[in-house]
Amino acid sequence: MLIQLRNIEKAFNQGKPNEFWAIRGVTAQFEPQRITCLKGASGSGKTTLLSMIGCLSRPTSGRICLGGRVISGLPERFMTEVRRHTFGFIFQRFNLIPGLSVLENIMLPAYPLGLPYKALRKSARQLLKQFGLSNKADNPVQWLSGGEAQRVAICRSLINNPQILIADEPTANLDSKLSREFMGLLDELRHSGRTILISSHDPEVFASTAVERVVEMRDGMILDATG
Repeated sequence: MLIQLRNIEKAFNQGKPNEFWAIRGVTAQFEPQRITCLKGASGSGKTTLLSMIGCLSRPTSGRICLGGRVISGLPERFMTEVRRHTFGFIFQRFNLIPGLSVLENIMLPAYPLGLPYKALRKSARQLLKQFGLSNKADNPVQWLSGGEAQRVAICRSLINNPQILIADEPTANLDSKLSREFMGLLDELRHSGRTILISSHDPEVFASTAVERVVEMRDGMILDATG
């Protein structure tokens, strides 16, 4: 599903003394079934841009189109539906909820869809098996290692079978070996037909052979795109 951005701008505290423009006139498109990395230092606008693509926030101006459909101007409840059915998210600090089991954390994003509990539980266990974590299903997430937590975060992002995965600085808390393993897992997911957008300033990510396109950002603008 083609993602198109047309003259996207994003302001925070607009009209106030501390007004800040995080994104400045970004026009770009992201091809389906590819791994694209937004590369740039902290504050370059990577996370803000991904949050708008993933329907977590709206641009101040400009249009975001998904498969030819404008999604940036949809009413909130429709944006929520697009987000739940189209996108899976992998966050920098995993965002797993302590006190809940691994299985419960994976199932959480699917609850609003109203799926039968038994079917949802079965899907979550299948994902754990796929990523070699079947024996961790009933463990509290705080017992996991960094690499295990990252794989659980991937399972959670896949529970609604999204077409597009968004990963925001996904290797920030991983060592080099685990970062390479993570990129290998993303490459497998891309081969299964998913589109993957990553933000990172980690060379293990943007220099990975799994990444097919690198888009460099600075000060809320795209400087260069390769691939």
